[in-house]
Amino acid sequence: MILTGPEITAATQDGRLRITPFAPDQVNPNSYNVRLGPTLLTYTSDVLDAHQPNPTTELTISHDGHVLQPGELYLGHTLEEVGSDTFVPLLFGRSSVGRLGLFVEITAPIGDIGFHGQWTLMLSPIRPLRVYAGMKIGQIMFFASAGPISPYAGKYQASAGPQPSRYWRDVTKLRAVAS
Repeated sequence: MILTGPEITAATQDGRLRITPFAPDQVNPNSYNVRLGPTLLTYTSDVLDAHQPNPTTELTISHDGHVLQPGELYLGHTLEEVGSDTFVPLLFGRSSVGRLGLFVEITAPIGDIGFHGQWTLMLSPIRPLRVYAGMKIGQIMFFASAGPISPYAGKYQASAGPQPSRYWRDVTKLRAVAS
């Protein structure tokens, strides 16, 4: 079951859902619009290694915006902190942004129950595209869960700003267990 706009508002007001800052004009019929935060990360290595931390460089989106280039992966973030201990959130790009040729969430739209923080966006443009901090870039839908809940307590909890991959932590943990 997906939450409707009025239920998203009610759940935010009664604490079942946290969206900070919350703006009533960002509520849609069955989703909530999220805005692009001011910081972008790009990886600096020619080859990324899933078993190692990868170096990044940080960019701040100026008042005039920032032009995203094809062939580059940009890690952005939502301006809003979003989370719930009750509902399963899914984040997708807005159709208006997709029509500009921007992939917003390439392979990981699902959030875990219990995650609270800013969402990292995986931005990849088809052609050069100027983006602006504060633009409505994505929308989050919320689904009711069934069964016992085991809240998220993972490596991205309480994220602020874009977060590079921490996949290497899974490998390190696996190696420690195997030892």
